[in-house]
Amino acid sequence: MSKPAKSTARSAARLAAVQALYQYHMEKTPPARLLNEFHQHRLGREIEDEQYAEAEVAFFDDLVSGTIARAEEIDALVASKLSEGWSLTRLDKTMVQILRVGTYELLARADVPTGAAISEYVDVAHAFFEEREAKFVNGLLDAVAKEVRQ
Repeated sequence: MSKPAKSTARSAARLAAVQALYQYHMEKTPPARLLNEFHQHRLGREIEDEQYAEAEVAFFDDLVSGTIARAEEIDALVASKLSEGWSLTRLDKTMVQILRVGTYELLARADVPTGAAISEYVDVAHAFFEEREAKFVNGLLDAVAKEVRQ
């Protein structure tokens, strides 16, 4: 079996990170157990007749662990970009995870170009939502990037 392209493996890692963080926030699974569960049972596996792409494991681990470790900073940054009257608690729980991981990547992964990171999370949003929500992800992460990347 050949190795997937780096971009495909990273795309799979991003999608899996959103799923892992959703599980973390819903079930309060300890991070180490959560990562292990994804390593053993999800990344690159077939689940319910759906083949999950081979993910870049180290990148996945960094996205999940880093987002959890910097949760307060990330949430404050995301909340500062929401329209008046909106808060993270008003957003769909999956949407919150997409915004959190995307913000973490913009903050901590200077090796990933800004446009590529934003585009990837817009693609992740399309996996769960309609175009309107994907545009919301684009706009919010663009605003975050303008603040945290020069």
